[in-house]
Amino acid sequence: MAGTPASVLAWIHMLRIRHKMQRRETAHLAEYNLTLPQFDVLAQLSREEGITQQCLADRLLVTKGNVCGLMERMVEQGLVERRQDPNDGRAYMLYLTPKGKALLNQVLPAHSRLIAGQIGRLEADKQKQLLDLLSELDRAIPDN
Repeated sequence: MAGTPASVLAWIHMLRIRHKMQRRETAHLAEYNLTLPQFDVLAQLSREEGITQQCLADRLLVTKGNVCGLMERMVEQGLVERRQDPNDGRAYMLYLTPKGKALLNQVLPAHSRLIAGQIGRLEADKQKQLLDLLSELDRAIPDN
């Protein structure tokens, strides 16, 4: 790839790394009968329950339509419950069920170890450098 700008090569590396890590995450979560999107929902709701489907969609960077189907499946599995928003009869607020909380508490430590193990292939100072660079890039790129 001679002549390819470093920015493009960095982007390709980020995509490859994300793909590799996502494959490992997907296989790990399958052991708990979870998909990556379901895990993301559990993780988001563990941080803040009572958010709307639209808020969840915004946080997951997907459309509200994608969240609706996902919520249907997770409600059927007994992992999430919807409660009518008292301030807006058209909206539902989302909460983890005890089953959802228990599953997340089981999955999260192993998931964190998986991610730490992948990033941990770099020396500690390189991990910090990577974090600093990615944080700086994240701030520099506008959301819209």
